[in-house]
Amino acid sequence: MKTMKEKHPLAIRWFHWVNFPVLTIMTWSGLLIYWANSHYTITLFGHTFYLFFPQGFYKALHIPFRLAEGMAWHFMFMWGFSLNGLLYVLYTWVSGEWRHLLPKRNSFREAWLVVLHDFHIRKGLPPQDKYNAAQRIAYTSIIVMGFGSLVTGLAIYKPVQFYWLTWLCGGYHLARIFHFALTIGYVLFFLVHIVQVFLAGWNNFRSVISGFEVIESPNIKSLTIPSNDEQPAEEKP
Repeated sequence: MKTMKEKHPLAIRWFHWVNFPVLTIMTWSGLLIYWANSHYTITLFGHTFYLFFPQGFYKALHIPFRLAEGMAWHFMFMWGFSLNGLLYVLYTWVSGEWRHLLPKRNSFREAWLVVLHDFHIRKGLPPQDKYNAAQRIAYTSIIVMGFGSLVTGLAIYKPVQFYWLTWLCGGYHLARIFHFALTIGYVLFFLVHIVQVFLAGWNNFRSVISGFEVIESPNIKSLTIPSNDEQPAEEKP
């Protein structure tokens, strides 16, 4: 028998779907800004082995070389990204949803079991709740990363006005590296997240849209007590 069970509140779904296009535009506009000073490389003994990103990357994605446009989009959607993240944190705290999100004492050990299960190395399914251990760690990390992006972004945007933020980040150059590394982290998280969505199936994806998931419940048959006529006669000795 199939039954419907509420899984995600409307606010959680709203914050989730708003954050997706906002973060996508932030990443795209960040590439426009980065291309104006694309100097991050993997260099050893004076030889550059890799350039983030090579010119072929920009040409393949048809990314224009327009610094002013990139900054305008980035700074405009920065406020939406920050506000959406702030409201999300406040809602999870007030509603008590944080109890389902924050990692527990044994979450890191159970997260490893989740990884082994996803790679079909371990057959047994790890302990499951509203979010499993790996999801708890990943979703909490995203919140920390969002806060880090906001701090490093302000340190880069206004290094004089927010000089104390720039100092806490280790200077302008190091703040820019942290900001760039966090962007790579978002992209990697998004790719893993999409793979996990396909592996989890339609029911899990539907719950993020509707808020409900369909679960299979075992059929419970009513138990009847047989009448006296139906009871077997006792055998005589």
